[in-house]
Amino acid sequence: MLNNKQVVTRLVVSIILSGFIGLDRESTKKPAGLRTHMLVSLGSTLVMLLSLYLNSMFTSIEGGYYSDRLSAQVISGIGFLGAGTILRRDSGIVTGLTTAASLWVVATIGLAVGAGFYLGAILTTALVVITLMVFQKAGKRIRPKGYHIFSLSIISIDKPGQVGRIGQILGNYDANILSIDYEHKDDNLIEIDLEIAMKEPNIKYNLLNSIMSIENIIEVSHRS
Repeated sequence: MLNNKQVVTRLVVSIILSGFIGLDRESTKKPAGLRTHMLVSLGSTLVMLLSLYLNSMFTSIEGGYYSDRLSAQVISGIGFLGAGTILRRDSGIVTGLTTAASLWVVATIGLAVGAGFYLGAILTTALVVITLMVFQKAGKRIRPKGYHIFSLSIISIDKPGQVGRIGQILGNYDANILSIDYEHKDDNLIEIDLEIAMKEPNIKYNLLNSIMSIENIIEVSHRS
């Protein structure tokens, strides 16, 4: 049976490791941030500790007592929480997949820590942080062949369907949205940052003028 020191150590290690991943998600203003990742990992660790505790308590039962189904349910159950971070915007863009994946990985890290598999948990945490931070920058450097890439920043009054109207204009100009981020400002304003890919860069300014003509758009700026 685990002693109190082992229980405390594993719970604390779980919070620390998940905190590294949560900080990255928090810094990029994702749906699930620092606290969510820490709670998921902490809960997963406790479930694994509970499994070990129950197994040690009922070892005298003929045929043994297996509580492995508790930890198994964490893996499947975390899908519901991950699904809550995946959003389909009214522009048709799906976001939150990476955050959902990081929540799933954090849950498995919590289970590993709870089982005392520190090497696997620590190494996985390091690899996740590298993937989220390093490969995110590398991914932005990979450009579709034959496309002109530029960033677009739009300040708008926060009205329902506004992103959909912008997406419709982009579709009319055959512009692909590579990434999209939202930030709510004061005075009921929203800032929409997009990375756009266009085959015909000579019509870029026509696109900007069309977006600017949308009702409730305050400002449109771009950079290559």
